[in-house]
Amino acid sequence: LSPKYVSGKKLLLKRNASSCKSENVYLLDEDDSSQSDVSNNVNKFTQRTYTCGELRIDNVGQRVTLCGWLAYQRMNKFVVLRDSYGETQLLIDDNDTETQKTLQALPLETILEIKGTVLSRPDSMKNKKQQTGDVEVFVEKLTVLNKAKENLPFNIREFQKAKEALRMQYRYLDLRFPFMQRNLRIRSEMLMKMRQFLVNNCGFVDVETPTLFKATPGGAQEFVVPTRFPGQFYSLVQSPQQFKQMLMAGAIDRYFQIARCYRDERARPDRQPEFTQLDIEMSFTSLDHILQLVEELLGYSWPSFLEPLPKQFRRLAFPDAMEMYGSDQPDVRFDFKLQNCTEIVKLNNKLVTVDDFGAYCVVFPKEYANLAKNVKENFAELSKQYPQVKLVQSKVPTAKDLVSKFGKFLTEPVAAKLNGQINLDDDSIIFLAYGDKKQAQNLLGKIRVDYVDHLENLGVSIRKKGMHFTWIVDMPLFEPGEAPGSLQSAHHPFTSPHSEDVHLLDTAPLKVRALSFDLVLNGNEVGGGSVRIHDPNLQEKMFRLLNLDKDSMQHIIDMLSSGCPPHGGIALGLDRLMSKILKTSSIRDVIAFPKTFEGRDPLSGAPSRVSEADQKLYHIKSVYPV
Repeated sequence: LSPKYVSGKKLLLKRNASSCKSENVYLLDEDDSSQSDVSNNVNKFTQRTYTCGELRIDNVGQRVTLCGWLAYQRMNKFVVLRDSYGETQLLIDDNDTETQKTLQALPLETILEIKGTVLSRPDSMKNKKQQTGDVEVFVEKLTVLNKAKENLPFNIREFQKAKEALRMQYRYLDLRFPFMQRNLRIRSEMLMKMRQFLVNNCGFVDVETPTLFKATPGGAQEFVVPTRFPGQFYSLVQSPQQFKQMLMAGAIDRYFQIARCYRDERARPDRQPEFTQLDIEMSFTSLDHILQLVEELLGYSWPSFLEPLPKQFRRLAFPDAMEMYGSDQPDVRFDFKLQNCTEIVKLNNKLVTVDDFGAYCVVFPKEYANLAKNVKENFAELSKQYPQVKLVQSKVPTAKDLVSKFGKFLTEPVAAKLNGQINLDDDSIIFLAYGDKKQAQNLLGKIRVDYVDHLENLGVSIRKKGMHFTWIVDMPLFEPGEAPGSLQSAHHPFTSPHSEDVHLLDTAPLKVRALSFDLVLNGNEVGGGSVRIHDPNLQEKMFRLLNLDKDSMQHIIDMLSSGCPPHGGIALGLDRLMSKILKTSSIRDVIAFPKTFEGRDPLSGAPSRVSEADQKLYHIKSVYPV
């Protein structure tokens, strides 16, 4: 190598590749204490001078200090040191038998500190796939900071990754994987940018709200927390909904927080009992303004490795989403939309067995025809979840075959009219569902997505690439309740009805639209919000319609009666949003310490039983022995 100048001092390095020795090394005449400069803020306040992912060819000749995990070693001479930022190859001198002996006895994942000099690798040994692949560090001193135990539960190797249950049990090991490091760091960067945008660009105030609160009627099941007051319990908040509305009444005007929320619901692959959301509320706003805020917020904080977002997201009315996609979380990355054939199927009045009758079909042309037996069986089993709907699924060689097959239950004249509407090509796949309109839409919406998943698992490319956001608007304010004739909130009881539909509250409440909206990304809901009720009289009426105890919500009525401005907001589900951005198979891969599918913590064994003394203190008694 040619002479290098570092801090004004000349040094000459020459590497003998055949003997793995460093010859004619003339180091700086300062002692180790003089090497206090660090390359960037990542190394401030630590004993290292560089991370294991930083060193480049420009660093050749520099004396460095690295700290990290022993990731790999060969022949007690070549070592790979790994930290949060990358990997660096180390070189041990042939004559340094003491260090070689130390290495020989060290298990992988042992914590090391090394001091040495950066060398250039020979051209034939450079690794272009590695960030630090042009260099290695000639080790002058190796210190064992913490020796790992032998036979850890699994190795940090991408090609032999452990099953998720074991990964979660030893999460502190799992977090060492580069993909977990990347996920959590990208999440941190995006949340930081969201805070910057809201505080610095838009004047929002970050306010923390309580986690312990009062049980809220309606909505999801809440976790209850015993107290020292006999027979009295807190609830963990489902969201800061009531608090953020009270902040608006308190003239905070623009609020946000990264909020922890809790729901004791049945296990779902994309949901955790505790989760994180970006919670936002504004006074004197409108639905359009909230949507614009979120579009600009996401555009500002969007990761640079993804394609930029459009200035405005597509808007789709709830009835249109159900009509075309059979879902209020439509995946708009591909076509194959539902086709409404209600009027044709109704021509056979024997099939009309419900009041709100609907018939829909989805057609896949010949190039996407792969209706295997197991796929048909899975869809037949799925249809059992929709008892008021009949499902017909078939591959149709020709239009004549359609009339013949479907004529058996539709009658041939009706089947011929159906074929005329959908204009079926030869060898197409058709899924037909008829019966209760809502159930028919939902069933075909699920089949539409599942069948495309099936095709893509076979290597067929169907979905458009990239991230596709869609706003769902004009959603219903109410849904039918469990008891006949009862109502429940489609969103929550503080959602404002559409001003054009207020007159329908008493006569046709199920036709009332809400000033609510959902944000959908690639077929997954990642946010939802609404304009809130600020009129105390209208809020009382909502409680009556929902048969909610007014006394339990009197603090809300009092708050609105104190002079509360019009307001609205949104909550973005950060776990699900980050999972979609990072294309992980589960939201657990973007959470540092997630719960299992069943809501348990395998790391600590929680939930666990409490002692009799604690039961006595909190005035509770377990039906199971301690």
